[in-house]
Amino acid sequence: MPAEGLDWLRDPGLLTDDEVIRLVGVAVSRLGVREVRFTGGEPLLRRGLPGIVARTAALRPHPEISLTTNGIGLARLAGPLAAAGLNRVNVSLDTLSPATFVRLAHRNQLANVLRGLDAAVEAGLVPVKVNAVLMRGINDTDAVPLLRFCLEHDYGLRFIEQMPLDAQQGWRRDNLLTAHEILSALSREFTLTPADPGQRGSAPSEDFLVNGGPATVGVIGSVTRPFCGACDRVRLTADGQIRNCLFGHEESDVRGPLRDGASDDELASIWVRAVARKLPGHGINDPGFLQPARPMSAIGG
Repeated sequence: MPAEGLDWLRDPGLLTDDEVIRLVGVAVSRLGVREVRFTGGEPLLRRGLPGIVARTAALRPHPEISLTTNGIGLARLAGPLAAAGLNRVNVSLDTLSPATFVRLAHRNQLANVLRGLDAAVEAGLVPVKVNAVLMRGINDTDAVPLLRFCLEHDYGLRFIEQMPLDAQQGWRRDNLLTAHEILSALSREFTLTPADPGQRGSAPSEDFLVNGGPATVGVIGSVTRPFCGACDRVRLTADGQIRNCLFGHEESDVRGPLRDGASDDELASIWVRAVARKLPGHGINDPGFLQPARPMSAIGG
């Protein structure tokens, strides 16, 4: 996110809580979706989130419900979200240095994020997972401290390669700290053994046993180790667009048909057609790759 922030989406363009539940219900009841993740942007800013989670938990078949958050408001909401039916949480934490945190997040909130992690454990949202993005020249020395911290607290840590989804469209491959570099840095302090690859399935993370296990660390090499062939994710944006790929340039509108009175069958059909147009890969490594117009904060991680 740029230091000055981004313009807020206009309220009329946002899906209402009822519309979110209607569309999630279509996905769960008619399209075989078994896992629902709320992300952003920052989902904890959505005032009706506990109610949305509770209504999602009431869907049948019952989906697994998770949340990806920056953790700043988690200490206050972990309990209510768990009571509503949230199963687990991923918290973004790129550094344990207060100064580096301020440089990355433009706010002095590291202590609140750490309190949020504690609150998630107390609320039973386990296993708590931590997501970290390392950037050259900023927090590229934080791999080992982050893993030590997560091992001490029994958090699952996953490093994610920085992807070309920034609002400034300033991503440069030279700044990318690759999965290989991250694993090399960790291997100087820890013994890493590949976990059973047969258990990965469609998961984006390559997992490694740390010092023989049972603790693991994961690396999501979206750029240098793409896993598009196994991807089974689809995104519904806050303004009612279906995106079949994080890096896609096409969106399929379901907000308009929904508000025009489309039936659940018609909405499901739009969703199926959107997924059918999914390309075989994200194309980041192609010479003609163009970054999507929407940044990560407007797509959902």
